[in-house]
Amino acid sequence: MEAKAHLRYARISPRKVQIVCDLIRGKSVAQANAILMATPKAASELLLKLLKSAASNAENNHQMDPEKLYISQVFACPGPIIKRMRPRAQGRAYRINKRTSHITIAVAER
Repeated sequence: MEAKAHLRYARISPRKVQIVCDLIRGKSVAQANAILMATPKAASELLLKLLKSAASNAENNHQMDPEKLYISQVFACPGPIIKRMRPRAQGRAYRINKRTSHITIAVAER
C-alpha cells in the first residue's frame, strides 16, 4: 500500500527538481527530511512540504506506522510552459520559456 502526495503546476523547472529527487529516493522519511532540511536548493522546500503531506496521508488515511515509512517513488514531470517575450535589437523578440513541474511523492511501509 502506498500513500501519495502531488504538487501540480510548481513554478520550477523539472530538471532542477529532479536533482533533489535523486537525493531522497529510497530513503526513510526521517532521513529524507534531514537531507531536505540541509539542501540549499529551491526545490528542497517544495519537496519537504510535499514529503510531510505524503507522510501525513499515510498515517491518517491508510493507518501506516510513521516510523516505518520510506520513499518508494519520487519524480517530477514537466507541466505546461508559460511563454513570454523579451524585446531584442531591431524589433525582434526572443521567447522565454518559464517551465512548470508536476511533482509526485509516494511513501510505503517497510
